[in-house]
Amino acid sequence: MSPSSTDRIEKRILLRAPQTRVWQALTDAGEFGTWFRVKLEGPFLPGRHTKGRITYPGYEHLTMDVVVETMAPESLFSFRWHPYAVDPGVDYRSEPTTLVEFRLEAVDEGTRLSVTESGFDQLPAHRRDEAYRMNDGGWAQQLVNVERHVSA
Repeated sequence: MSPSSTDRIEKRILLRAPQTRVWQALTDAGEFGTWFRVKLEGPFLPGRHTKGRITYPGYEHLTMDVVVETMAPESLFSFRWHPYAVDPGVDYRSEPTTLVEFRLEAVDEGTRLSVTESGFDQLPAHRRDEAYRMNDGGWAQQLVNVERHVSA
């Protein structure tokens, strides 16, 4: 069975910053936390778990929890998480995760950043559509945030 059109979110942006700068903004946990609005407890390391408190107004009661998959310097950073895990009364650990991939490509104008989140079709049916819709909007905003961050 092939994935549906709502199995993956794909966003792209041209950042007028060197690839090295964008890589640092994505993979340094402190910098990531600044633009993503999360206070992470530890660094991003392949195969390792890290979590932190969301600092975005209205969502401070939530925790971001990720497992880093890949850190291929200046080209690919990926992690798995439970998308739109916003109900503090629900234990999401038994659900499948989605895969978030940040791909960087040097271009004359700076860096092309692509963000893909895939695996929504595997989520429980009762939350699949909302998780997709909320993360689609969320990634659009996060690209604006990272653009501001690397341009500062």
